[in-house]
Order: sequence, then C-alpha cells, then structure tokens
Amino acid sequence: MADWIMWLIAAGAVLILELFTGTFYLLMVAIGMGAGSLVALARIDLPGQLLVAALVGVVATLLLRRSRFGRSAKVDAAADPNVNMDIGQTVHVTAWQDHTARVMYRGALWDVELEADAEAAPGVFRIHEVRGSRLIVGV
Repeated sequence: MADWIMWLIAAGAVLILELFTGTFYLLMVAIGMGAGSLVALARIDLPGQLLVAALVGVVATLLLRRSRFGRSAKVDAAADPNVNMDIGQTVHVTAWQDHTARVMYRGALWDVELEADAEAAPGVFRIHEVRGSRLIVGV
C-alpha cells in the first residue's frame, strides 16, 4: 500500500478519535498527518514525511492554542449560575446587622452578606455569589 494512503488512514483514525474527545487538538494532529500524506504523494522519503507532518501538526496546535478556541474561559464558580444553582435565587431578609444577616434558605440557616453597593434595608434580595456557606446578595 502506498505511503500516502497510510497517512490518510491514520489521519482518518485520528479524526474518529477527535469525535469522541470534543477538543480540536486531535484535529490539528490529523491536519499534520494530511500534510504528511501530501508530502508522501510528492514521493519524498519517510523522514521528510515525518518531519513535515510533525511541523504542520505542531504549528497548527500552537495556532489553535493562541486562538479563542484554544483558551479556556476562566469563570469564577462562586458567581457562575451554570455551576451553582443558588445564583439568581431570592432570599427574604427581615433585619440587617452590620451588612450581614441570617436567613432561612433551602431548609437551613445561612449567613448572608450584602454587596457593597446595596442598601441594608429589609426585603427580598437576589443571590449574586456563594462564598463557602455565605450568600452574597444584592438588589
């Protein structure tokens, strides 16, 4: 079997693995293998094929890493409603004492802290963040 066909079969196998991982990094490796296939089609020997495949794969991976798709979004889990189901829920505060209070929420007593820009008056407040066992609330 020709070298370029072997490269394409390997690239196809890596693409199938990519479908299971959900990242783009194996796709970049498959692109490098595709470049190795093109070099093999040009009848360059195996060390040249390996060199081109490795260089193209590494460059593609580095370009992916620098793009917006390669960077992970750093989101604070304490204020992310996708991570913490309490974010966005409301609590009723009857009295404040030095910008803190104790409220019944989900069947337990919680410490509640008022955000810096909110007014310390009794009422209904929305949870903006959870720090340990303390709910940070605001209007």
